[in-house]
Order: sequence, then structure tokens, then C-alpha cells
Amino acid sequence: MFTSFVFPTVTRSAYCICNLYLNRNKSNILIRKMGETNTDLYYDTVMKLVKEAGKMINEKVHNRSKKVEQKSSDIDLVTETDQAVEKLLIDGLSKAFKDHKFIGEESVASGTPVKLTDAPTWIIDPIDGTLNFVHAFPHSCISIALFINQKPEIGIIFNPMLNQMFTARRGKGAFYNGERINVSNTKALSDALIMFECGTARDAEKMKAVNENYFKLLPQVHGFRALGSAALNFAMVATGGADAYFEFGIHVWDMAAGILIVREAGGVVIDPSGGDLKILSRRALVASTQELAEKLAQQLVSTYYPTPDDS
Repeated sequence: MFTSFVFPTVTRSAYCICNLYLNRNKSNILIRKMGETNTDLYYDTVMKLVKEAGKMINEKVHNRSKKVEQKSSDIDLVTETDQAVEKLLIDGLSKAFKDHKFIGEESVASGTPVKLTDAPTWIIDPIDGTLNFVHAFPHSCISIALFINQKPEIGIIFNPMLNQMFTARRGKGAFYNGERINVSNTKALSDALIMFECGTARDAEKMKAVNENYFKLLPQVHGFRALGSAALNFAMVATGGADAYFEFGIHVWDMAAGILIVREAGGVVIDPSGGDLKILSRRALVASTQELAEKLAQQLVSTYYPTPDDS
């Protein structure tokens, strides 16, 4: 003999609450999907433009009669190719996405103020490592990132001369030429290969900070390397080829893409003092592990504070 089962009575209010929950859940899923669809479009569009810009760089890199101008110093350079690449990227993106904003190195050099808001904003260094480009030394790159609500969503670093493409999207990992990359697991200073740069500012205060940190750390670390490109230094940490990188005087366009790529590869990006990174502060410490970042922060002489980008 079977026992009959009586379904509980569902009140109208309980039904409404359940329905409201389901509708809200569907709305949240729909919003997330719409956001992902938009990001897909942003990514596909910028990748096409970056590859086109890379061809432009490759066509010009071995031209020994480049038009070169000085900016803040005799080693802070800009070429007509820097300007042409930035124009190509901004023109292409502004045509595709009319409400997007831009922070470009050469635009800022021409007097456009740096202003990072919650609006979708592309942060662009058309050629990071212009001095290398002038000499046809094959370590310079396009660095471009998309920030939305002041958080990085897309990061791309492309060295067209060596066909090195580093990419990341928030929550989706970091890649080198399409292959997933991860930082090293280095925790000890004695095992760490450190990237560093002198930068383009050569004033006494800046050089004092560079020299103090170099000579203090040199006996403690495995080695130092300098590529002449901040963005590529970030990329080297992301691939595990280097274990850390620090610089004082770096600009937002130098590090915007690298921040996302390193973090998506499992790495750490903080202020050299050990605190949270402030993206417009012009100071950065990058490391493969939290332990290594903390050890470096304890050792670094981090009293040099360059003028922030938004000042």
C-alpha cells in the first residue's frame, strides 16, 4: 500500500519572493554576459589595431634617418613613429567606441592632462623603449590597457620586432603568443633575477635612489637585468623569466597593461614601500610571489617620490 504524499501549499507571497529572486538572478547573469560580450568586442578590436601598429613599427625600425625629438631630457625621446602609432590606435578605438576616453604618452607630452575616471579608458604607450627603437635594439613594444571603473580589464604588450605578444583579460589568465603563462615561485632574494631601470630622469635625487638600491641589493640577489622597456620588464616577470622588477619614475602608460598581465599570471604589483599600488604615483614593485615582494620592499630605499602623473 502506497502512502499518499501531499505537496505543501505555496503561498502567494512565497511565490512572489521566489520569482523575484529568479528574475534578479537572470538579470545579473544577463548583465555579466553583456559585459563579457562588450569586452570581447573591445579585445578583438584593439588586437587588430595593435597588429597593424606593429607592422608600422617593423617598417620603420631599421630606418637610420628617423626623425627624433627630445622631450624632458636628451634620453627621453619621441619619434614620428611613436606619434603615428598612438594616432592609429586612438583614431581606431575612438571610431569604434565613441564614449571611450584615452591617456596616451604622446598626447600627454603635448599638453593633454592625465585624468583617470570610471569611464572606459585606454592607456597607451605607443612605443615603450623609444631609445631602443631609435637604435634598432629589438626590445621595445606597444603597451595598451583598457581600464573600466579604474580597474584593468584588458592588457596587451606587443614587441613586433621579436613577435612577442603578451595578453591578459581580467579573470581569464595571462598569455604569451596564445600560450598560458605563470610567474615563477621564487621567494628568496638570493634566487631572484631582478629587472630594473634607471629611467629617463637623471637628476641627482633620482640617481641617488637608483644607485643606493642597486648597490644595496646586488650582493643579495642572483642578478640584475635591464631591457630598457618598463612594459617588457613586467612581461618578463609574468613569464617567469625574471622574478621581480622595481622602478621609481615610471608612468601610468608604462605599467597599465603590465599590471594586469602580471596579476593574471599569478604575480604581485605593489608600491615599493610595501603598500597598495597607486597607479598614478609613478612607483612600482613587481614580484612573482608575495614573499619576494615583501622582502624587496623591506630592502628598497623607497624615499624617492616623483611627481604623480595627475599633478
